Amino acid sequence: MVDLGNSAVDFYPKQEHPENGRSGEFVCTPQELCCLMEIRGPEALQKIRELYGDIGSLCRRLRTSAMEGLSDNPAEFERRVRFYGINLIPPKKPKTFLQLIWEALQDVTLIILEVAAVVSLALSFYQPGRDMDDVCLGEPSSPDEEGGGEAGWIEGVAILLSVLCVVLVTAFNDWSKERQFRGLQNRIEQEQQFSVVRHGQVVQIPVADITVGDVAQIKYGDLLPADGILIQGNDLKIDESALTGESDHVRKSADKDPVLLSGTHVMEGSGRMLVIAVGIHSQTGIILALLGAGVEEEEKKGKKAKKQDGASSREIKPLKSPEAVEEVEAVEADERKKKKPHPPRKEKSVLQGKLTKLAVQIGKAGLMMSAITVIILILSFTIQTFWVDGRTWLSDCTAVYIQYLVKFFIIGVTVLVVAVPEGLPLAVTISLAYSVKKMMKDNNLVRHLDACETMGNATAICSDKTGTLTTNRMTVVQAFVGNVFYKEVPEPGKIRNETLQLLTYAIVVNCAYTSKLLPPDVKGGLMRQIGNKTECALLDFLKMLQKDYQEIRQEIPEEQLYKVYTFNSGRKSMSTVIRMPDGHFRLFCKGASEIVLKLCVTILDAEGELSTFTPQHQEEVMKSTIELMASHGLRTICIAYRDIPADPEPNWDNESEVISKLTCLCVVGIEDPVRPEVPDAILKCQQAGITVRMVTGDNISTARAIASKCGIIQPGDDFLCLEGKEFNALIRDENGEIEQERLDKVWPRLRVLARSSPTDKHTLVKGIIDSTIGEQRQVVAVTGDGTNDGPALKKADVGFAMGIAGTDVAKEASDIIITDDNFSSIVKAVMWGRNVYDSISKFLQFQLTVNVVAVIVAFTGACITQDSPLKAVQMLWVNLIMDSFASLALATEPPTDALLRRRPYGRQKPLISRTMMKNILGHGVYQLIIIFSLLFAGEVLFGIDSGRNAPLHSPPSEHYTIIFNSFVLMQLCNEINARKIHGERNVFEGIHTNLIFCSIVIGTFASQVLIVQFGGKPFNCTPLNIEQWLWCLMLGIGELLWGQVIALIPASRFTFLEARLGRQKDDLDDEELAEDEEEIDHAERELRRGQILWFRGLNRIQTQVRQTRKCPWFPFLHRVLLAFALLRPRVDLRPRVDFGFFRPRIDLRPRVDFGFLRPRVDVNLRNKYVPDRSL
Repeated sequence: MVDLGNSAVDFYPKQEHPENGRSGEFVCTPQELCCLMEIRGPEALQKIRELYGDIGSLCRRLRTSAMEGLSDNPAEFERRVRFYGINLIPPKKPKTFLQLIWEALQDVTLIILEVAAVVSLALSFYQPGRDMDDVCLGEPSSPDEEGGGEAGWIEGVAILLSVLCVVLVTAFNDWSKERQFRGLQNRIEQEQQFSVVRHGQVVQIPVADITVGDVAQIKYGDLLPADGILIQGNDLKIDESALTGESDHVRKSADKDPVLLSGTHVMEGSGRMLVIAVGIHSQTGIILALLGAGVEEEEKKGKKAKKQDGASSREIKPLKSPEAVEEVEAVEADERKKKKPHPPRKEKSVLQGKLTKLAVQIGKAGLMMSAITVIILILSFTIQTFWVDGRTWLSDCTAVYIQYLVKFFIIGVTVLVVAVPEGLPLAVTISLAYSVKKMMKDNNLVRHLDACETMGNATAICSDKTGTLTTNRMTVVQAFVGNVFYKEVPEPGKIRNETLQLLTYAIVVNCAYTSKLLPPDVKGGLMRQIGNKTECALLDFLKMLQKDYQEIRQEIPEEQLYKVYTFNSGRKSMSTVIRMPDGHFRLFCKGASEIVLKLCVTILDAEGELSTFTPQHQEEVMKSTIELMASHGLRTICIAYRDIPADPEPNWDNESEVISKLTCLCVVGIEDPVRPEVPDAILKCQQAGITVRMVTGDNISTARAIASKCGIIQPGDDFLCLEGKEFNALIRDENGEIEQERLDKVWPRLRVLARSSPTDKHTLVKGIIDSTIGEQRQVVAVTGDGTNDGPALKKADVGFAMGIAGTDVAKEASDIIITDDNFSSIVKAVMWGRNVYDSISKFLQFQLTVNVVAVIVAFTGACITQDSPLKAVQMLWVNLIMDSFASLALATEPPTDALLRRRPYGRQKPLISRTMMKNILGHGVYQLIIIFSLLFAGEVLFGIDSGRNAPLHSPPSEHYTIIFNSFVLMQLCNEINARKIHGERNVFEGIHTNLIFCSIVIGTFASQVLIVQFGGKPFNCTPLNIEQWLWCLMLGIGELLWGQVIALIPASRFTFLEARLGRQKDDLDDEELAEDEEEIDHAERELRRGQILWFRGLNRIQTQVRQTRKCPWFPFLHRVLLAFALLRPRVDLRPRVDFGFFRPRIDLRPRVDFGFLRPRVDVNLRNKYVPDRSL
């Protein structure tokens, strides 16, 4: 029985275009066509025959032609779009600016600050009388405080305005971020085009322009953009798992199952499809529309429940599929979580994991410091007022006391505001968005933002050869025809006419009809190659032989092809069967030379006669011809044919029997030159600590030659070049199972994997990622262009799809699309990824310095002067500088080549390096010395009145204004220092190239001048004179000079500064413990861990005391530690021996260690210093 699934459905004769001469409305309604697409298999075919008679009648009702497609009449196209709809599913409605403002107001810290400001504002209108301060506190009102009570409302209003400013900035950043994400999604959608027949010509149009009645050309690797009916297909297999959930590929044919659905993938074959339903009328659109309505209804109903559950609102991000598809996956994931107690968690990106842990650690430390600040202020006020001064609580003084308590509370909250790293997410977002925008110009279309920074940590790249390392401009340069080897393309007269005619048919008929040559864009240029580049090279070979392939295509249209075995990674070949005039069949085959050659039993000689092709002769041709071509880096393709009798007709499904006993016609050597920029790009990768591996389907000789030209392998290196069979033999055991131990012996030396299948690529990528033989886990990037590359692209840390040669399936599975298919674009992605990582590190170095100084200043001021030298509004201004402005300035630094001259950071390396910690503490010491000097001796140095111990509502003082101004100017100069995080001396290098940075620094300085000179009471500032300004500027510029001093000190001497903040490995927090030990009672676990810590703490202290008692200064150290221990309140109830902020650490030398780094026991009971999470 003949498989008619690979032949045309001959229901339509060639005719005049049906749109001509027809007017009025369309006969078939969208609802009618939707109902038709809901049926599958033979039932759908039966329904078509009942309703329309045949495909030709359906085409006429849709006013289209199965052969010519739609006309190019714009007016007709607009009418179709109005009637049938546009091929676009409306995206989820974006959040309004007011919604974003409301979300920004939900921040807990800001809510606390708002409440405190409102209370302060309300109390400011209550005036207990001029003599109440004297009665309640014993502090008579000074003449300078006249009007101070009336102006008390200013501070509350200023705090509310500052909160409003922070909210507006946050909402604007979220709005711009969402707009950028939308723009990125639109860019991805615009990049997707599809081939349709318009007025008899095959053209590429955007998917959104496809309409009902279009005739679409579908091929291997396509993602179907609309619902349709198959008109003609060749060996067509569809993956419908996205809609039906069935993983098996479904064979489609025009006479059995012609229904094709949008969102499904073409896994094999090709064909033509009549578009029946588009957009919201397609099956995918209907599902998404229903889901969207359901999601909205669910959101309305379950809003309160979600709030109680603490579920955070979803953020719109660029997606691999439309928003609603992700909503489905999210719902399914939630259901799976409910069913399974231990769901597998997706591994966070390198930077994401480190930042999450760092933010938690800093936030807890900030919360502790703010709580301690409030407690000390309240205790100090209470002790001073009711114990030392011996006053009693008077009911008339309640308002005064509450005003002081609110003031202390506001100070504590502002300490928390400054300490909490709110700018971290903003800095990450800005850096990623900026990088994505710039990467587009470098031919990298980023589909998932975290792929940017992950690529910066890549340690291995598995790259394709064709089109990535080479130009993908293929040309036949050598040939073996008629048993004769030609080192150059032979003249037509050197080949017999019969042989040449047979070769012409073998190439034209057995190439996809979508592959073609077009005239050059520039006069005298090369022909433009459209479609498969290897097939284009063969068609160009015919041009050299003075043969016209178009004539044969007109003689044998695609509909007359009897059977087509399309190319796939398993066959490594393509075969086409046609029926000859005398009734017998002729099969043409082309493919990998060593595979097709083994299927040949005869060969056509120079005289056009058939001669036996013995194995010895095959071996001779392999060595003298194919290996010779491959050694020069040529891709070798063998072309063969076979005549098959019509009676009996063979079983076309028995592929191994049909494609056998071939006659060798020709072997061609196709040159695909290495891209000129690739060797330099690979050298940069190697210098950057990245191993490049070539994974290709070409034979081993060609792959080795290209790898040598690219610089992947070099003489004298210890490397492996393997074929797929050898690779599998080395890594599999006797049962055919992959063993990681065997794989670990292969992949470190492997540089070239030839004749590999997509499964081999996936195995290699998975093996490298799962390997534990190195110090850290490998971060692997993979390039792919084929449909079957999808699993490897998904498994890789970063998947790169080819924008030109890549299939829609590969693009859907990828993280980044390379729009020019060039390997050098991957190197640019590495550079941008490392730049993202460095930008975040720069921002962290700057922010943590501000955090440390501001928190210590506020805490110390509260403890000693019962007030913070930096007021609430000033703290919010500093917070705005270090969060929004600094993140924008430092996150937009352009990358440099220096980024590629160091090794990747790796997953286990701390986010804050030793050099960064040295800079943070070094600059923090300088700023603290300056601030404390100004705080306790500023009035003497500048000859002004002291601002310490000022009464409530006192006017701003020059003293505290100088402190505030010097602090901000030091941060501005330290922002310049933060541009370099690897110990570089020249912090101004390349500063002129970042206009955003320069603008923000200048703008911040100008704003500071306005705040100091004209801010007045709202900012607690009084104008400064020129001399005071110059001193403040000199103290700020001193930061730059001090930075040079710090750079002189090698970081290697500061081993005790090795920060473990943000470290991922073995950093098991309470949330992770809860996931692993969900069934264990939490109280029991805490008790056991407390007991372990208690005994280990005692043991450590005993060891350290024995060491330190030998030192002469031990008594002094003991008193200092004891004093700190007495000053610090306990913050938890677990048993722990505590020495305050400084405590002994196990070492041969006596040394102090920062408080929140303390011993903890992990699940393996190993002693490690890790951040304390119990604060």
